[in-house]
Amino acid sequence: QVQLVESGGGLVQPGGSLRLSCAASGRTFSRYRMGWFRQAPGKEREFVAGISWSGTSTFYADFVKGRFTISRDNAKNTVYLQMNSLKPEDTAVYYCNAVPRYTDLGSGDWGQGTQVTVSS
Repeated sequence: QVQLVESGGGLVQPGGSLRLSCAASGRTFSRYRMGWFRQAPGKEREFVAGISWSGTSTFYADFVKGRFTISRDNAKNTVYLQMNSLKPEDTAVYYCNAVPRYTDLGSGDWGQGTQVTVSS
């Protein structure tokens, strides 16, 4: 089990950028596949981006391709989500997810979430 703490959310204007961080506890962070999900009011939680345990493979939901970038620093036990060209429809609570390296994202451990609001 790993504890996750997200940070970096806030209010940003359309077209702006934010970088989310997710700090993980424990010494086995590099054994986990990591991902970001989001949940908007009245909607189900949806996948945003994922990254392999080594950081060599990344994958994205179609609606963020070319705008968001996921990365990780295993020395710092941290995964990041760089969000550019933000749109009002990106408004949601963003959650960090950790699963053992050969397990599908969406199960495992979750952070408490960080609110992202895109509005003028």
